[in-house]
Amino acid sequence: MAMVIGIDMMGGDFAPLETVKGVELYLSGHNIPARLLLVGDEAQLTPLLKKHKIPMNHVDVVHAPQTIGMFEHPTKALKEKPDSSISTGFKLLASNKIDAFISAGNTGAMLVGTLFSIKAMEGVIRPAISTIIPKMNGGTSLLLDVGLNADCKPEQLNQFAIMGSVYARLVLGIRKPRVGLMNVGEEEGKGNILMQGTYPLLKENKHIHFVGNVEGRDVLMDKADVMVCDGFTGNIILKMAESLFEIYQQSSVKDPYFERFNFENYGGTPVLGVPKPVIIGHGISEAKAFMNMLHLAQMMIEKSVIKKMKEELQ
Repeated sequence: MAMVIGIDMMGGDFAPLETVKGVELYLSGHNIPARLLLVGDEAQLTPLLKKHKIPMNHVDVVHAPQTIGMFEHPTKALKEKPDSSISTGFKLLASNKIDAFISAGNTGAMLVGTLFSIKAMEGVIRPAISTIIPKMNGGTSLLLDVGLNADCKPEQLNQFAIMGSVYARLVLGIRKPRVGLMNVGEEEGKGNILMQGTYPLLKENKHIHFVGNVEGRDVLMDKADVMVCDGFTGNIILKMAESLFEIYQQSSVKDPYFERFNFENYGGTPVLGVPKPVIIGHGISEAKAFMNMLHLAQMMIEKSVIKKMKEELQ
């Protein structure tokens, strides 16, 4: 059976126009293995789908008349708007009508929806979200968690290392990902209570290739392929990287390395540690980002990323 990917057509600052354009870009590729379920307000979507000549033999529209705004309270909005595009998408995911769900809408609603509809994988303490970090040498690395878990226990960071390693191997194509622990010094025994408790767990973990502590100055270098930290630290690093890209965009200098900080190249970030691909996009996503989110969902399904993660975690 062909894979089916659900996409929230109403989520994001430039939806539904940019979502439709993203679908158009995805479907313009030669190989289209996925059927798309476009979740959103039919009255707004129909004219746009016609205008952009979306081939309807590859898509189905699922009518969802309500939209959750970017600044609405996640739990309250999901409860009070059962016919929103996000709520409808999670119902489709929970009832196995779709194999993956994508949205650039309210991040909190996406995270709450994920945890309530499909829950965490068996044995996973808490899911995590990751981000791609471009390295100076042309490669890429993965940083997690970047905001889902502000406070963590050492056991959580140990699970993040396993999940990140599987993702780096299958999605980023790194044969033997090196795992580093984000810390304030290279030596064993450095850091706060969390880092001191995590280091021995990573050192003994046979499912990963642990290379020790990495510092802030190593983030953009080729020191590790997977860097683990609590969501508080990870979010600060992520926002710092985003601000670097903003400064770069405002400058007159053009540099191929800094061009790689553009989130649109990667699409969105998957929630790791849940039984189906859920991909969260940036609120300011445009067509290219939506196309890349669809490609990422497709790759995660094709490469059985979730299944491999389950096996490693058990």
